[in-house]
Formats: sequence, structure tokens, C-alpha cells
Amino acid sequence: MDRPPKMVCSTLLVKAILRFYRASSLRLKQHHSTAPINNRPRWLHKPTASTCRFNACDGRQLRLSLLAVKNCPTVNPRTTMNILEVVLFVSAVIGVIALGIWKSRDEETDGEQGASDYFLAGRGLTWWLVGFSLIAANISTEQFVGMSGSSANWLGMAIASYEWMAAVTLIFVAFWFLPKFLKAGLYTIPEFLEYRFDGSARLAMAIPAIVTLVFVTTSSVIFSGAKFVSEYYDTVPVLNSLTVMCWMIALFAAVYVFIGGLKACAWTDLIWGAALILGGAIVMYLAFDNLSNASPEKLFETKVANSDATIADLESASAWERFMLLNDGVNGEAEVRNGPNLSGGKVHMVRPKEDAEIPWTALIVGLWIPNFFYWGLNQYIVQRTLGSKSLAEGQKGIVFAALLKLIIPFVVVIPGILAFNLFSADLQSGAAEKNQTICASAEDNQVLTVNPAFVKLEPAMAADIFARNAKATGSSDVFDSTATPEAIADSINSLANKATADGKTSAGGLVGYDYDAAFPVLVRNLIKPYPLISWFVLAALCGAVISSLASMLNSASTIATMDLYAKFTGQKDPATLVKVGRFFVVLFVILAGFVAPKLDNFASIFTYIQEFQGFISPGILAVFMFGFFSPRTPRYFGWMGILLNVVSYGAFKWFLGPLLASNGLWYADQIAFLDRMAICFFIVLAAGIILTITAPMKEPVKLPVNEEIELKTSKGAMFVGLGVVVATAALYYFFW
Repeated sequence: MDRPPKMVCSTLLVKAILRFYRASSLRLKQHHSTAPINNRPRWLHKPTASTCRFNACDGRQLRLSLLAVKNCPTVNPRTTMNILEVVLFVSAVIGVIALGIWKSRDEETDGEQGASDYFLAGRGLTWWLVGFSLIAANISTEQFVGMSGSSANWLGMAIASYEWMAAVTLIFVAFWFLPKFLKAGLYTIPEFLEYRFDGSARLAMAIPAIVTLVFVTTSSVIFSGAKFVSEYYDTVPVLNSLTVMCWMIALFAAVYVFIGGLKACAWTDLIWGAALILGGAIVMYLAFDNLSNASPEKLFETKVANSDATIADLESASAWERFMLLNDGVNGEAEVRNGPNLSGGKVHMVRPKEDAEIPWTALIVGLWIPNFFYWGLNQYIVQRTLGSKSLAEGQKGIVFAALLKLIIPFVVVIPGILAFNLFSADLQSGAAEKNQTICASAEDNQVLTVNPAFVKLEPAMAADIFARNAKATGSSDVFDSTATPEAIADSINSLANKATADGKTSAGGLVGYDYDAAFPVLVRNLIKPYPLISWFVLAALCGAVISSLASMLNSASTIATMDLYAKFTGQKDPATLVKVGRFFVVLFVILAGFVAPKLDNFASIFTYIQEFQGFISPGILAVFMFGFFSPRTPRYFGWMGILLNVVSYGAFKWFLGPLLASNGLWYADQIAFLDRMAICFFIVLAAGIILTITAPMKEPVKLPVNEEIELKTSKGAMFVGLGVVVATAALYYFFW
């Protein structure tokens, strides 16, 4: 039987590429040794400068005009491989997006079920679509850039708590949150608050949710994706521009979600979710392979201060042993310590209570708050479960996602630590470029702040900045070059704080390392030399960015359409609601595109995201707790609890927190944002308890019931969920 023309063309193209690559390889072998290097496959190796030229006539075997170079005596195979990498990368991204759009072709956006089809994929998602979609929506370059950057810095493995605690959180969401949401037949999470409390509570959650999705999560995903691509192609014009890449990514995602809705997102998430984990595993494997062959002398420079490892120990150690020697010591003696990077061990989950980001106190309450809010009440995550075809399918999908969450730290966090061990010089040079830009743009009357790493690496510049800040404040203090980097940084920053208090402005902060570049630097050094695998990793990461961004835009437009537009206009026509939703997609992506490039001014993108959530998540989580379990709590507590949290968090961040710390009434020099979350959460809970006792409702609230969906719990998912909890406990025990 004759094959279709498209299949014939595809077959010929593949054969042409294979013939071309084999011919190129044969030509290169004339200059290469025939012995494999380091027992790795020969095709994985980057050609050396002396073996990078071959006759251009070999290119004619490809039969592609793109690669046909006429009247040129020689062609650099690296250039040819770059072209091949770009072609494969672009084809993969466009192909997967096309698959998602094609899968969503049966959506009847103009029919009676148009809104359900567009916003909730017709409530027909199976467990495997739900599971992979949850992971792909969550694990984007936001995590690969942000979490890898945090782990490259002093936090190390401790940042993995966001992932492993999330696995346990997901089990609670599957059997605690989801049954209530599906039973009520929700389109959006704020909709639940109107049923339980009132319309004001719905608005009090919907408006901050839109602001958070557009100006925090969406813009941060655009930024982190653009950061990755611009760092990867740091020598390629246009692609190395952070601003240009922000707009390109925003445009791709907007077109994608505009056409396909949630169903298109779910199907692309299936591909990107699996590709992300595989791509991360490839990066991790190559990182450990590189570690095993790296110079012990160079690695020794990145050893934590309290490790007893010697160069001789590193010379005779395997890759994993080298990792532990550098970051945990010979016999685990490198205990965790509070302080800058390399102060103490980096493979511990429990940090000192004085830690600025994840103190051990946060593991008790503080870290659970953003986890429960993110996985249980965050529209762009929960929207996938609301589209489940049944409760059992949704529960199985969530538990499957929880299993995958246990893997994520091994492909995100550990590679981040390795990035500092292997390529700290690259992180330093990246920071130096940023520092140069800040210094060049600083006006004479502006001050600068520094961190200890900058002082240690640039002592002469630190002295100049001290003089600059002293002049701005009129101080007669003398620079002490014999002091520790920490002490010098404190003195410089104290002068800067004094100047800003007197009305001066700050030009920015200078750092020793650009930690947010950790994963892009790792990929650029390890993957870029091998185009036949680099395209896959690059496509997985960039595809996940576009997929996550599309999901966020879909969710933000869902809230804006259903909780604001439909609420105020009374519009119920499904076709009109879909059109309005698409309008909001365009509006929100434009707004996020303007904000995204500005995030390059933040020291840590991951910290920026979590810090902002503190104003929202504790209050909303507390209000939902009463909504689930206290049917007589007054209806006005819905909006009041959310507002109370905003005021409380702001007070502890800018006034009460610094006041308590400066007067020695707190155990650290500042209140970590996770501890602030815990404090505000308990404040809102206390207010709810008092109101429930003093002014209870006469009749308990009755929530609506959706009779169209099967609400039978999956016993198999419950059993596997218990296994996830046990596995999480085991991981904490190993990395304690």
C-alpha cells in the first residue's frame, strides 16, 4: 500500500539527515582518535578547534536549501550542528503546540457547553492528563531557574522542602479539597467563597488572584524562561536579549491559549511534563559525569568551610562521593550553618532558626501555608483537577503528580548545587556584568549595597563603594580592610541604609555570584556542545515555559471572566464568555510582558514569588479552613479575614518585624517571610474563632451540589498516597 505523501517526505527527510550526519562524522573521524573518551559514546563529544572543518560538498547530501552552502570552500560543523539544533528545537515546540490545538479541535466554544469546554476542557480530563498537567504547570523554568539558583547559594538541599512537602500536601488536596470543589461544580476557586460566605469574599480573593497571576507568577515565568534562553544563547544577537525573549515567549503562549483553552494546555502538558523530567535527568547525569572528571584543585575551591575533605580525597572519589565531600564533608561533619554560601553543609533539609529564608521553624507551620494555598487553592493549578471527568480520576491524577514531585529535587536542586561546584567562575562573571551595569548607571548622589561574596571577590571595589556611601552620609568612618567580608558588607550596607533614611536613593545591590544563572550556565556548558541532545532539553524547558504561561493566562482569564465580568454584567451566554476570556488573555499577556524584564533587578526570582504570596495565601487558606469545617462562621468573615491578613503581613514586614528584631524580641535579626506567614495565619484563625464564638450564624450554610459528576473516592489512589507520605519521610531522614 502506498504511504501518504507527508509520510514519504518525513521518511526522506530523516534519511537525508542521517546520511548527512554520518558523512560529517566520517570526515571528522579522519582528525579524531578512534578511542572513546572517558568511556562515553563518541557522538557525545564536542569537536575540538583543530578538527572543526570539513568539505562543504558533504552538506549537499542533506538536500535542504537551508544547509546548502555554495561557493564556500569550508563549513564549520559546529555551525551546521547549531542549525540542526535550532531546526529540531523549533520543530518540537511548534509540533507539540500544534498537537494540543488539534486535540482541542472538538471544543464547541460557540455552543451551550462553550465555557465548560474552553475553561475546563469539558470536564473530561483523565488521571494521566491531570497528573502530567499538574507537574508541567508547576515545574517550569520558574523552578529550574529559581530553585536551582537558591540551591547553588547557601540554601542547598533545604529548598527541596517546597517539592517534598508539596507531595504530602497533594495527598491532602486529593482527599480533602477536591471532593468539596467537585461536589459544588466550581469553575473557579473564588466561586466557592461566594457560596459559603458572600460576593465580597469572592471579589476579595478574585482580584488579588488576578494581580498575583498576572504580575507575579505569569511575569516571573516569562522572565525565567527568557533568562534561560538569553543565558543559553549568550553570544547570539536578539536571542541574548532578555527583553526581546520576554516578549517572544509571551506572544507564543498567548496565541496558544487563545486558540486551544485548557484542553490544549492539558495535552501539551502531557508531553512537556514527561520531557521535563527526562531532560532534567540528562542534565543531572552529565553534571555528575563532568564532576567525576573535573580538576580536584578547582573543585576544592568550592568546598564548604566545615568540610574536612582534602584534594587527595577528591582525587580518589567517585562523582557522588565528590559531591558529598564538597558539600557534606568526609563523614558528614559539614553541619549546616547560618551565613553566606559555603559557610556550612549544603545537603541538609533543616536550616538554623536564624536562617533568612527557610528556618527549621518554617517546616512546622510556615512552609505548609504556601504549599496548601498553591496546590489546593491556586486557580491555575486546581483548574486541572476541576476539569477531571470524575472524583476518582482527579484523585489518581493528583497522587500521580505527588509521586513525580519526589523526583523533582534530584533533577532541579542537586544540579543547582553542582552548578556552583563546577562553574562558579561563570556565575561570578555573570554577576560582574550586572555589577558593571549598575555602577555605570549609578548617579553621584546614589548609594550602593553589597553582599559578603562581592566583598571577598572584589575588595578594591568594596573600598570604593564604602567611600561612596560614607560621602553620601557625611560619615568620617574609615574603611577597615582587615575586617571579614561579612563585617565589611555590614558596614557598607549600614551606611547605605542611613543614606536612604535621609532621603538618598539606592542604585542597586552588587553581588558576587549570579545564582539565578545557575541552571542556564549548567545547560550551556554541559548540553550545548551536543546538538543531538541539546535540542530536546531546550525544547522541554522552553515548551514547559510556554505551557505554564498558557495555563496561567487561561486561569487568569477564567477568574476575570467568571468572577468579575459575568458577576457584574449577569452575562451567561457561553459563546460570549469565551470571547471575553480570550480578550483577557491578550490584555494579561501584554501587562505581564511589560513587568517581566524588570524582575532582573531582584536577587532571587523564587524569593520574589514566595514573598509576594505572603500577602495573599495565609488569609485565604485560613478563610477556606472555616469555609470547609465551620458552617456557622459569619459570612462577612470571608472578606474580613483576607483583608486582615494583608494588613497584618504588611505590618510585620515593614514595621512590627523590624521593631521586634531590632529590640532583641525575635531570635534572629529579621523575621523570615515563612515565619511571617505563620504569624498572620494564626492571627486570621484567631479572629475567625472569636467571631464564630461571639456571633455565630443561626442556620448553617448549605453548599450547592453538582449531580453531573461521579463523586466516588479511589481506594487505589488512597493506598498509593499513603506510600508517598512514607517515601517523603524517608527522604527527609536521609537528608536531615
